[in-house]
Amino acid sequence: MPTVSADRLQAIAAQLLRAAGARAEEADAVAGGCIAANLAGHDSHGIIAIPTYIDRIRAGHIVPGAEWKIVRETPATTVIDGNWGFGFYVNAKAMQLTIDKARTTNVAAATVLRQSHVGRLAAYPLMASREGMIGIATADSGRSPKVVAPFGGRQARLGTNPISIAVPSDLEAPFCLDMATSAVAAGKVALAAARGEPIPTGWIVDETGRQTTDPTRLRRGGALLPLGGSEGYKGSGLAAMVEVLCGILTGLGFGVEPTGRHNDGCFLAVFKVDAFRPLQEFKREVAEFAAYLKATPPAQGSPGVFYPGEIEYLCEQQRRKSGIDVEEATWEKLRALASGYGLAATLGLA
Repeated sequence: MPTVSADRLQAIAAQLLRAAGARAEEADAVAGGCIAANLAGHDSHGIIAIPTYIDRIRAGHIVPGAEWKIVRETPATTVIDGNWGFGFYVNAKAMQLTIDKARTTNVAAATVLRQSHVGRLAAYPLMASREGMIGIATADSGRSPKVVAPFGGRQARLGTNPISIAVPSDLEAPFCLDMATSAVAAGKVALAAARGEPIPTGWIVDETGRQTTDPTRLRRGGALLPLGGSEGYKGSGLAAMVEVLCGILTGLGFGVEPTGRHNDGCFLAVFKVDAFRPLQEFKREVAEFAAYLKATPPAQGSPGVFYPGEIEYLCEQQRRKSGIDVEEATWEKLRALASGYGLAATLGLA
């Protein structure tokens, strides 16, 4: 696998997206979001997604230049229609608007519909935590094809339906939860398939409902399992609640529509910390709490305790120095796209 610097990968992604029709601001938002995911160690949401986004532009499922609009609002709430624009771009605008409202109302929320994939969900709550606020985001995949079987079933009826929460603190790394409600994100299975690697037992079932370590079975009638293993009703229940917030509350509905158009519905919420207690006290105690967790004696074979968001931060520091490994299958797709757009020489992909 080639190892590429984050800056170069981001430039490649942005140029390819612009060639596919994205405006500069949109291309930069998507490219920046993807490479930030790579840096955090979430390669399933990184550069590997760029060819898929370009395919969706070509199919008309993503509309470059689409103008998002406010459908309904109050001083503390907003309903936003992305008009099939880039989720990275639309969702960031929605979160910023929610943060701005929370400055006045202390608590604010928004729903977003008809937008493409939003990438790594943590990006949006982290916007709030940097402003001294608690940010929450949940997302579903609209009425696009599903990938997760409800607990006890073998047929996909749910999305991976992630949840992310970020809080301000005095820590060097963000204190941030970012998790799928499935056993693993679908992109991680796709990444394993692209790399020709097996996956752990407990991630997916095949079309017969049997657990398998073959990642290619997911695309051949299989399904991801919900979070929780033998107690998977917990992940399944969380996924159902996310579906209510992001599918039903937004008005997107549930199930699958014939077009299969990917459509991330999102619910965003922001809480201004100093409406509840002094911000500096809160940030200090979050850092003390993280230190308390890390002081736990490690279990046998464990490297110790990490607080939410710490591993991603450490990975980013390392990858900024050493570069990002890109699987050969993805690198060849990028080369092919660059050649098709006449950018191979410009991007060093000849």
